[in-house]
Amino acid sequence: MVANREQIARAAIRRLNADPVASMTQIAESAGVSRATLHRHFASREELMGELGRLSVASWRQVLDDAGVDEAVAEGSAAAITAALDALCHHWIRDVEEFGFALTETGAYGHDELLIAVEEQHAREHAFYAAAQHAGVVRGDMSAVWIAHAAFGLLVGLREALRRGDIAVRDGERLLRESFLRGCAA
Repeated sequence: MVANREQIARAAIRRLNADPVASMTQIAESAGVSRATLHRHFASREELMGELGRLSVASWRQVLDDAGVDEAVAEGSAAAITAALDALCHHWIRDVEEFGFALTETGAYGHDELLIAVEEQHAREHAFYAAAQHAGVVRGDMSAVWIAHAAFGLLVGLREALRRGDIAVRDGERLLRESFLRGCAA
């Protein structure tokens, strides 16, 4: 089987989720290709990380879209915000499983266009948390930016708990939602 660029990138994601410091040789082995083939697709680790960063940001954008955060912000009701927050927790589980390494891999976002895309997604999240505050869904005595950082911290913790086998995947969504809402609840 000849692996294409996307297949190699997906294999790299799986390997880096299991071993964030995996070498290019280990990544090639995980993809079932030689180092030479890996380097034909990605000349350097930096280029590979850039591609993984693009995939990660695209997935993040899709999670926010699928959860309906922009629509919930526009509607502004507590019911719409809560429904979007529930959906967000559900989609975060998939995203953490697929792109968990990217939560703390700053090398994946070292390109200007990626930094802009990251900031766009941050702005969407901050607007969502501010709307959640205004609707009384989350606490109003913390900044929306802090709430975003708290959610990020929970995602890193979730990633590690799943990677180490400390929690079952099926429990992750409930634990994430309860930890977030009880810690930031109004």
